[in-house]
Amino acid sequence: MARRRDLADQQRRLSAATWSVLAERGLPGLTLRAVAERAGCTTGMVLHTFADKQALLVHARELLHRRTGQRADAAQAAAGSPLEALRAVLFQAASPTEEEREEARVWVGFLAAALADPVLADLHRDYNRRFVTRIRGLVSAARPELGPAETADTATSLVALVEGLNTLACVDPETYGEQVQRSALDAALAALDTEP
Repeated sequence: MARRRDLADQQRRLSAATWSVLAERGLPGLTLRAVAERAGCTTGMVLHTFADKQALLVHARELLHRRTGQRADAAQAAAGSPLEALRAVLFQAASPTEEEREEARVWVGFLAAALADPVLADLHRDYNRRFVTRIRGLVSAARPELGPAETADTATSLVALVEGLNTLACVDPETYGEQVQRSALDAALAALDTEP
């Protein structure tokens, strides 16, 4: 039993190290050696825990999805109305603070890796589609009179807006700071905030 707990702890440490290296150095700087140094272990320990670099990336990507999903669940549960839930989930997905931008930089690193890696591409598509599905459900709850096509288009546009803001804020937080992100999301949600 202790070995399983040790393995889970090693995976968490190595995943955190992977996120940190990705956020700081981007995909070109992500090596097994860099992750081992950041985690304070040997490359042998990295390879003992994960078969290869791709396995490490897949695990870290899965944890990133789980972490953001838990935050979205909490934001949605705390909201008082369907529209407030939609706003809360979108705002928690944005990256106005430095800590959130670091997570967004990791996400961008995974997206870049997915361009050349079919396994990571499948994961990215799956997780993105789950987020779109969540937003579609929230749009439908906020505006039940919308038809399926308009609901789907609205959800996809909102996800594209928040992910685009995240990507741009990674490299230019001065232009795409917190107020700009909030204003852009508020403007996009304004049309949904009207009575049918």
